[in-house]
Amino acid sequence: MDHLATAALGATLVCGALGVVGVHTYVRGKEQQRALIDRLSETGPLPGTGRARRFAGVDRRLRTTSLGRKLELRLAATGLEITPGEFFVYTAGAAAGLWVIAASFLAAFFGPIAAVVAVWGAFAFLSWQRQKRIERFINQLPELSRILANATQAGLALRTALGMAADEMEAPAGEELAKVAAKLAVGHSIDDALEELAERLPSRELVVLVTTLVLSNRAGGTVVSSLRNLTQTLEERKETRREVRTQLSQVTVTAYVVPLLGIGTLLLMNRISAGSLDRMTSSFWGQAAVVVAFCLYGIGFFLIRRMSKIDV
Repeated sequence: MDHLATAALGATLVCGALGVVGVHTYVRGKEQQRALIDRLSETGPLPGTGRARRFAGVDRRLRTTSLGRKLELRLAATGLEITPGEFFVYTAGAAAGLWVIAASFLAAFFGPIAAVVAVWGAFAFLSWQRQKRIERFINQLPELSRILANATQAGLALRTALGMAADEMEAPAGEELAKVAAKLAVGHSIDDALEELAERLPSRELVVLVTTLVLSNRAGGTVVSSLRNLTQTLEERKETRREVRTQLSQVTVTAYVVPLLGIGTLLLMNRISAGSLDRMTSSFWGQAAVVVAFCLYGIGFFLIRRMSKIDV
């Protein structure tokens, strides 16, 4: 009986000691995680710049949500030196400001509409900036293909060739290839690093280049002749895209002019007859007419933009 009591006491002491060690390890891990988050998202400057992060508390909380993580990926694809917290605060401030301005100068009914337009405009700006960055990257693909062909012909490995291209090329290709080189440096495979690049900047030309490099890396054969042919093809596609964009420039301008004409008409009507918008939106049917009009202008904008997009 004494031996049983001693064994039970010993087991209790061991379990208690293990519990204390476990709690201590857990608390220490949480502190290290919190310190790492603070270094990455609160106190440090933005990567590659000397500018300190603003609204660090908002940014830290936003990064813990799924919306914040998606927003961070979208911002990374645009190349803008802005954090999710900064974008959120700036967008909220712009929405609130436009709400007050529209409610003061037009009518109270237009305040929420102006706020929604501000939020949509902020995300539309991100999409435009991302597409602009993709276009710039596509224009650099012939040069990238030429550099990789010369490097591999000189006997350099594909990893070394990608790092050399990252050092020689300007943004955005240089920045994106630097990310690829960093992935390779920490042990990622060439396939994963290049496929992640294609996901960040999706385009048909980049997919062709990535597929060529991945297949050559897997097969182990020479890639010089393929890159030479691809360089010529990319140059031709670059000129074709430029011609198509020039031909469709008038249609693109029309897509933006049509909604602006509607907004200008509202402002002119309120200028000619002061308070007309307030009287019009004081009834349900007037509000419904305004909402329907804005929806029709929005549909017209998206239809014109859709017709002006030609996949080359």
